[in-house]
Amino acid sequence: MIMNFLRNNVYAAGILTVLRLYVGWKWLSAGWGKVTGDPFNAGGYLNGAVNNPVMSGESMVYPNYVAFLENFALPNAGLFSFLVAWGEVLVGLGLILGVLTTAAAFFGVMMNFAFMFAGTVSTNPWLVLISIFILAAGANAGKFGGDRWVLPYIKQMVMGKKAKKQEKVA
Repeated sequence: MIMNFLRNNVYAAGILTVLRLYVGWKWLSAGWGKVTGDPFNAGGYLNGAVNNPVMSGESMVYPNYVAFLENFALPNAGLFSFLVAWGEVLVGLGLILGVLTTAAAFFGVMMNFAFMFAGTVSTNPWLVLISIFILAAGANAGKFGGDRWVLPYIKQMVMGKKAKKQEKVA
């Protein structure tokens, strides 16, 4: 019943539009300064996450994540700086414009979890919670946005190629 409401109801689409605009603005404003301002360097943040891991008592909560940060992310801090800055901008634009909304929400959730695993709480849990509703709604979350035109076009392109392949086989 709730899923049907989220995925098919026009009022849900309106509420989801407001929610995705809010979350999109949070992402876009976070990334825009990193892209247009002084060069963003995630190295300091990554060092902080490695040197001050999330602890529970005397043990690390996410030892595998800390190992990933230490052995892969830190040596590639330049790449991660680029990915975080542009990822935030693209997630924000996707949500604000309602284009590839579900993909934008998914990658936003992935970045939020990465920040939370590193020990940053901030507004991340709130943004994840809202994004779960956007993800659950699927295409209805972008009904009042670019997905209204983009998703049918992509579906036609994919299905058109499948149909052409089937004609060649037959």
